[in-house]
Amino acid sequence: MATDAEWVVRAAAGDDGAFRGLYRRHADAVYRIAMILLADRADAEDATQDAFVTAWRKIGDLDLQSDSALPWLATICRYTCANRLRARRREQQHTAGPVDERLPAPIDVEQQVVDAELADRLAREVAGLTGVDAQVFVLCVSGGYAYDAAAAELGLSHGAVRNRLSRIRSRLRRTVEEGTPS
Repeated sequence: MATDAEWVVRAAAGDDGAFRGLYRRHADAVYRIAMILLADRADAEDATQDAFVTAWRKIGDLDLQSDSALPWLATICRYTCANRLRARRREQQHTAGPVDERLPAPIDVEQQVVDAELADRLAREVAGLTGVDAQVFVLCVSGGYAYDAAAAELGLSHGAVRNRLSRIRSRLRRTVEEGTPS
């Protein structure tokens, strides 16, 4: 089976099959990132497709320095999701108008608002990860890499990956705890 680096070179030369190989290999991980950031299945599916369309357009600019294209694809996905969240907020601001009494009321409006706000805060927290922290998150959480595999991919020790992921999870946990009503 071809490596990501081989598929990137072939895709950059116009080989559609090579890009489909990259898609098959990484689509699930990119989708998981989008679900974490957007907390909405349809939005995550759209964001995954948009991220791969962007990747296809920019594949010729990629100079893959590692064995995996996932960190690059994850970065594209994070930007795609950030744009979707901004658009979602703008849409919510514009559509907040009078309630149509013919429509049934949501079961628990307050909880839906809390859930949406929490999802937005978590998405901003994850989207704000940079550098090695972003790569550790993408590989371990979204890519399902074990600590040793992520460490080898990133040139870090097992302990460094474990510690970074622990700090990231603690930050996300605090974000959830701060957003939970008492």
